[in-house]
Amino acid sequence: MKNNHLKALLITVLGVLLISLEALFVKLTNIEALKFALYSGFFMLISTGCILLYNKKSKTNETKTSGNIKIVLLCGFLLGLSNIAFISAIKNTSVANTVLIFSSAPIFSAFYMYIFFREKTTKNIFVASFFILIGLYITFSSQLGEGQHTGNIYATLAIGIFALAFVILSRYKNINMLGILFFSSLVTILISFTFLNDISIDLSNLYILLLAGLITSPLARVLMGKGTKTLPTSEVSLLMIIETIMAPVWVWLFLNEVPTSNTLVGGAIILVTLLLNSLYVLKMNQNTHQI
Repeated sequence: MKNNHLKALLITVLGVLLISLEALFVKLTNIEALKFALYSGFFMLISTGCILLYNKKSKTNETKTSGNIKIVLLCGFLLGLSNIAFISAIKNTSVANTVLIFSSAPIFSAFYMYIFFREKTTKNIFVASFFILIGLYITFSSQLGEGQHTGNIYATLAIGIFALAFVILSRYKNINMLGILFFSSLVTILISFTFLNDISIDLSNLYILLLAGLITSPLARVLMGKGTKTLPTSEVSLLMIIETIMAPVWVWLFLNEVPTSNTLVGGAIILVTLLLNSLYVLKMNQNTHQI
């Protein structure tokens, strides 16, 4: 049992580390957001489609969608929109800003859970949300005249849509995530292609998109999908903090994009809040199991 838990932990950590590279790939290209979304979506469609075909031929459980095609289509549509908004955010603001805004996911999730399912929010979420908002305010207070508002808005839109999709998925745990990723890729392609005037691309950008869409992104999601089936939600949320830390680090190492002092202070408040909240939830779950 301990070996299975450790294996799931390592698989999830590797998946999170790979996901943290996505922002770097966006920054490494010098093409517009919709063009990046079009090509990365196309390569993601190919990779997830191949995995789905392989699973179907080998008759694995991953081919099952639990009969609810409407949820697959709805969540795929939401994730496709979120992906475009995320790429647009990275192109228009710093990676640090984007991932810090994404850390506000618990606020959006709590709101959606109450609105759609009338599920009351626990006190720790209220406390965590308060300090996350303080951290976000400090982060953006020094950027009023820096022209990063567009990126910040895209990031807020991305996490708002993303959180809605996963709140819905929390009620349908047996839905095939690969099927949702396949459809979300299709949505990303269709929307991007509709609003693009030119789809030409040079080889240097194409190589980056091949690595991101064909290998890194699908592999990250497959690894996380396998790992999180065994780990409790509280542990997963704790591991996701790795992405919040590493995404700006990759961009700093490769592109020398240095966060502002306000971003560092606000980010520190948010990271400590997320860490303490995750540890609190983990402890509460352990106490519940002991009883």
